[in-house]
Amino acid sequence: MAPWSGLWGAKAGGDAYRGTPVVVKMENPNWSISEISSPEDDDEEILATGARRKGGRTKNAKQIRWVLLLKAHRAAGCLASLASAAVALGGAARRRVAAGRTDAEAGVVAATGESPVVRSRFYAFIKAFLAVSLLLLFVEVAAYINGWDLADSALALPVLGLESLYASWFRFRAAYVAPGIQFLTDACVVLFLIQSADRLIQCLGCFYIRLKRIKPTPKSTALPDAEDPDAGYYPMVLVQIPMCNEKEVYQQSIAAVCNLDWPKSNFLVQVLDDSDDPLTQTLIREEVAKWQQQGARIVYRHRVLRDGYKAGNLKSAMSCSYVRDYEFVAIFDADFQPNPDFLKRTVPHFKDNEELGLVQARWSFVNKDENLLTRLQYINLCFHFEVEQQVNGVFLNFFGFNGTAGVWRIKALEDSGGWMERTTVEDMDIAVRAHLHGWKFIFLNDVECQCELPESYEAYRKQQHRWHSGPMQLFRLCLPDIIKCKITFWKKANLIFLFFLLRKLILPFYSFTLFCIILPMTMFVPEAELPDWVVCYIPALMSLLNILPSPKSFPFIIPYLLFENTMSVTKFNAMISGLFQLGSAYEWVVTKKSGRSSEGDLISLAPKELKHQKTGSAPNLDAVAKEQLASKKDGKKKHNRIYKKELALSMLLLTAAARSLLSKQGIHFYFLLFQGISFLLVGLDLIGEQVE
Repeated sequence: MAPWSGLWGAKAGGDAYRGTPVVVKMENPNWSISEISSPEDDDEEILATGARRKGGRTKNAKQIRWVLLLKAHRAAGCLASLASAAVALGGAARRRVAAGRTDAEAGVVAATGESPVVRSRFYAFIKAFLAVSLLLLFVEVAAYINGWDLADSALALPVLGLESLYASWFRFRAAYVAPGIQFLTDACVVLFLIQSADRLIQCLGCFYIRLKRIKPTPKSTALPDAEDPDAGYYPMVLVQIPMCNEKEVYQQSIAAVCNLDWPKSNFLVQVLDDSDDPLTQTLIREEVAKWQQQGARIVYRHRVLRDGYKAGNLKSAMSCSYVRDYEFVAIFDADFQPNPDFLKRTVPHFKDNEELGLVQARWSFVNKDENLLTRLQYINLCFHFEVEQQVNGVFLNFFGFNGTAGVWRIKALEDSGGWMERTTVEDMDIAVRAHLHGWKFIFLNDVECQCELPESYEAYRKQQHRWHSGPMQLFRLCLPDIIKCKITFWKKANLIFLFFLLRKLILPFYSFTLFCIILPMTMFVPEAELPDWVVCYIPALMSLLNILPSPKSFPFIIPYLLFENTMSVTKFNAMISGLFQLGSAYEWVVTKKSGRSSEGDLISLAPKELKHQKTGSAPNLDAVAKEQLASKKDGKKKHNRIYKKELALSMLLLTAAARSLLSKQGIHFYFLLFQGISFLLVGLDLIGEQVE
């Protein structure tokens, strides 16, 4: 290090500040005394006793002071970053409130697919509950200030005025309100324990799979040379890309599928465009034409009547006469980009395995670190694929089809009745019907297909509403078929009690009821008790189990726990809509994509001879960018919004937290406080993409 001058170094020409020069090694930001040395440390010093000691000078106070200064500088930097983040968060919240855009606007309600009547009733219930809580908090604060100790034996004596009214309320809640709340609490705790046990068993199953290194292996593999169809197992494969107004991602998905390593004569790509935007239709049609000019076997299909959403699109495509020439069909949503060896790693599992109907690959995500919302989604989906799908695939040969990144045997689709438009979860529908007809499934945890996560809370909320209302629709429709079918009793029990009731109905029900309704109520009706282990320890253990498949996400374990409880509002509302067949249960909203693939990614997927020119099948990025920019100017702008239900629940939980202070319930107070803050952040739309 060069010598310093001025205030911090020695004076020019003088020895006033002479001392041991300090050298600080900067490789590690966690500086410590062991990392500080002087230039003379490598020299030996002869002591008075004649012994030799390495290091001419010992560590002195100045060196320790430098360590402390560097530590203080780092701490100050962290505090400055936190202060800056807090200021930015406060500014965003202020702008959100000033803008006044809420999810109650007509356009947003229509886009989310929620029934206005159900939405208003649910919100009215939350507001009424909040009003009662505020009133009870005022009463409890007045009682605390005036010293009305109603647990005392003096309650039996007649009192006058406000104290008399409070005593009457005390006796009424103890006799009539508390027993009902306690019964509901005990029921939810039982459901909570059953669901926790199911989660624990699944994790143990995943641990067993890893310990024994269980992995599905094909009975016969395709030979490396894919140019000769007769050299290995290369059956006829149909590849479908259903899309709807997804001009941000169509290029990368078409390019990835056209570059699949499979004999060109043995697979055909169908681009199933349901877009109602003429510009998007033109762009996709031109992209298909470019790949056709380069020899790719790809066709473009557009429906005039867009009935049945994605299921109707797939059903229409399967009705083509040339489909009978194909044995398997691979499906990829518009934002999915399979690796070139995808078919080579999935299709061979079908050979000599006539009972196999589906091979499902797992998802990987290009934008998992984009913001806090995508990180929390990543934790959930990692657990879903690593634990739920893998365990069910290994031990039961059944799981819910994920709708994309999978290969179906066409005979299994036809045997199960084909695609049906009766629900918004056509993928789960066909999987359940195929299972009832005896077909088996395989999940490949080591085969990944790249895709995107929703980056805005609005898009994620729409997606979760569809994912949780559809299964309840399907349960109503499939229950008679499950009971009548000839599969074993244990498979019926798994479908009814585990697959549908426990994981699709009970989970959102108890999450919302227990942590958003019962827990605040027990603060105002203390005669009904909710144990600490239900509030803190078991949820923390379950969150820890959920985060194990993605260990790098461990720092987000607390935000994950709080956010899952926050999302229970949306999931509960969706579950009720699907169970009782309300209007919002039948609405399909396409999840908004951002198109995270870079220009380099798109060019790398183009044919080799066209990577240095703008024509042919290489994506014409400049022209597309101009067209998309023009369309964005004509379209509606994106905005962050205020979500009224989440905001009202945050006020409710913070009110209950204030009440818990009076009874000095530590764990309950901290949980309610942080859960209330979590609802507040989500209600102000501060967790996902921030639109400036």
